[in-house]
Amino acid sequence: MTTRGREGALRVRGVVLPEGEHRDLYVVGGRISHRPVPDADLVGEGYVVPGLVDAHCHVGLDADGAVPPPVQEQQAVADRDAGTLLIRDAGSAADTRWIDDRDDLPRIIRAGRHIARTKRYIRNYGAEVEPLELVDTVAEQANRGDGWVKLVGDWIDRGVGDLAPCWPGDALAAGIAKAHELGARVTAHVFGEDALPDLLAAGIDCLEHGTGLTGDLIAEMARRQVALVPTRRQIDNFPEYAAQGEAKFPAYARHMRDLHSRVDGTLRAAYEAGVPIYAGTDAGGVLPHGLVATEIRMLAECAGMSPYDALAAGSWRAREWLGRPARLEEGAPADFVVYADDPVADLRTLAAPVRVVLRGRVVA
Repeated sequence: MTTRGREGALRVRGVVLPEGEHRDLYVVGGRISHRPVPDADLVGEGYVVPGLVDAHCHVGLDADGAVPPPVQEQQAVADRDAGTLLIRDAGSAADTRWIDDRDDLPRIIRAGRHIARTKRYIRNYGAEVEPLELVDTVAEQANRGDGWVKLVGDWIDRGVGDLAPCWPGDALAAGIAKAHELGARVTAHVFGEDALPDLLAAGIDCLEHGTGLTGDLIAEMARRQVALVPTRRQIDNFPEYAAQGEAKFPAYARHMRDLHSRVDGTLRAAYEAGVPIYAGTDAGGVLPHGLVATEIRMLAECAGMSPYDALAAGSWRAREWLGRPARLEEGAPADFVVYADDPVADLRTLAAPVRVVLRGRVVA
């Protein structure tokens, strides 16, 4: 059930993460207060977690491209009710700015529209350009976004019959430099191996999926603290993609199956090397919204992350990485989720939030 909130102060009681301290939190004027407020309305008890983060989400998209505002609202509500209160929208062809005016929907950090090579990505998704147009398009999408730009680093090349890089190294370097000049960070979709060296050499800030990473590239990411959003649940679709393409592109099909077969070893190596890893569902294409609990759990089960680190990757550390308040400190925005049991002890608890508070209002 959704509500526009309650009048007056709110109170929650329990163990506040990540500190692990028992305390009462009060919500006054949309912000956290540690000072007792008489007669505050007790709205939740249990374990209190800073609002979850989906760092790779596509509000405004489905498998065919942009969707209208009523569908966008359904997507955002599904994410919110799962506890996702901050979204990094990693590319959308739809205009979702109207969501910013809704106090009951998640906060969104946008990356503009995907920047793809002409006829080398999903139809109706990206701004499709050639390398000479990349710098200008990066500037356009940096202005359209909220401090991020999203490149499509590789995709199937029908002439090669397999995944192949979309951009030459010099174009990448110029495009990423332009984004940085404009104050934006750059991330890139990349499945295979071949596009990765040029992306890292060009100064990329983050990689999405990253299934082709090798030991030397992982070491470079760790050294430079380049982030990885592995979208582990999405990667389980690789065998299906392989089957769909096998008749025309058998090399691609073999490659996708190979990437899938070794993904967990790749992610474990990245985690152990100290690569910053964040939770992202890739919802909005073929996957439904509201899967953040599944993604966080898979970071632990598949990527070998400790439960604490997996939860941090989908909550306070992701918030800090995205430049948003990360902890429920005095004066912080009151965006949090309450669980009956300790999610660090059992990440399956994340699938059952008992209260969601956004901008100081009970919304779910």
